[in-house]
Amino acid sequence: MNGADTAWIIVATALVLFMTLPGLALFYGGLVRARNVLSVFMQTYAIACLMSVLWLAFGYTIAFGDGGSGLWGGLGKMFLGGVTADSLSGTLPEVLFFAFQMTFAIITPALIVGAYVERIGFGFVLLFSGLWMLLCYAPVVHWIWGGGMLADGGIFGETGVRDFAGGIVVHETAGLAALIIAVFLGPRKNRTTPPHAPWMVMIGAAMLWVGWFGFNGGSQLAADGGAAMALTVTHISAATASLTWALWERIKYGKASMVGLVTGTIAGLASITPASGFVGPVEALIIGAVAGILCQEAVNFVRNKLKIDDTLDVFAVHGVGGIFGTIMIAVFGQGTWLAQLGGLAVVGVFTAVVTVVLIKVCGAITPLRVDAETEVNGLDLSAHGERAYDIVS
Repeated sequence: MNGADTAWIIVATALVLFMTLPGLALFYGGLVRARNVLSVFMQTYAIACLMSVLWLAFGYTIAFGDGGSGLWGGLGKMFLGGVTADSLSGTLPEVLFFAFQMTFAIITPALIVGAYVERIGFGFVLLFSGLWMLLCYAPVVHWIWGGGMLADGGIFGETGVRDFAGGIVVHETAGLAALIIAVFLGPRKNRTTPPHAPWMVMIGAAMLWVGWFGFNGGSQLAADGGAAMALTVTHISAATASLTWALWERIKYGKASMVGLVTGTIAGLASITPASGFVGPVEALIIGAVAGILCQEAVNFVRNKLKIDDTLDVFAVHGVGGIFGTIMIAVFGQGTWLAQLGGLAVVGVFTAVVTVVLIKVCGAITPLRVDAETEVNGLDLSAHGERAYDIVS
């Protein structure tokens, strides 16, 4: 065990959990109507709790078990069976590696929340999120990070898929699942209501930015120069994408919005995530500069061309950003085109199939969408018996 590595990953684990609670909750909560803000908090918080238990029970062993299969890790480490305080994963206590990876299993289904806020049944959220994490997310983790079929020596040859911190594993899977759920749900009754609390969006985005240092820097799994570089390029990409998003808004609409500026931040963070362990500051500058415009145009395409109500633009920002960053690894010569594009294709098809099947199965058990009256009145009071404000809009 390396003490410095262990100390850093303990901090990184806390930072990644901080991304979901409270970062993502505030970012998403500020973007919805005032009468739905508590429902967003409820969904993200409950997902964090449920994924923690399921990761302990089955998720970790599916992703990182010693089953020896290229498809999954087996069930040998259910409930951390055989793992003690002295067990090691590389230079880290294995229980710490488990906890660090658990925070990724929390935030990935939580990202999907942004696609279905304001109109989804709470029971469906929990049932779908739990099954999706176990049957979609955890196997993909094994394929790429757990030595499975997409890793080095797998189906794409000696050099497998390069995904440092989750461009495919986290952002492509969550983005595609979000888009598919949005299609099945259909649009909200009222898509024109502006965000009720832009200040809350900014605070949530700022928390995500800080937490992302643990997300990307921690994925080095060591306290060394690689972690420092990952942290640095993460910051550069986020800052650059924020500026290009705002500049593009100014050129197109005559004004740069604060919500747009901080959405650009998230686009830059998602785009650098897969490449953060393979590129330097100049490459990060390029990735961020393109991401701010690319993801903004993706938002317009999904909303206005496809007419899909992916409420908080999960696919356009996270999905497109993660896919773009994954491709840029090959552009900069740090991975093979076959593995990067092939990995995106394999995981994309798998995610789509699993997501559709789970929507059908879960929808047969518990309602996918709330009734029209509940949607109009807001989910806070109707579904949870509480509301954030005395006067809601």
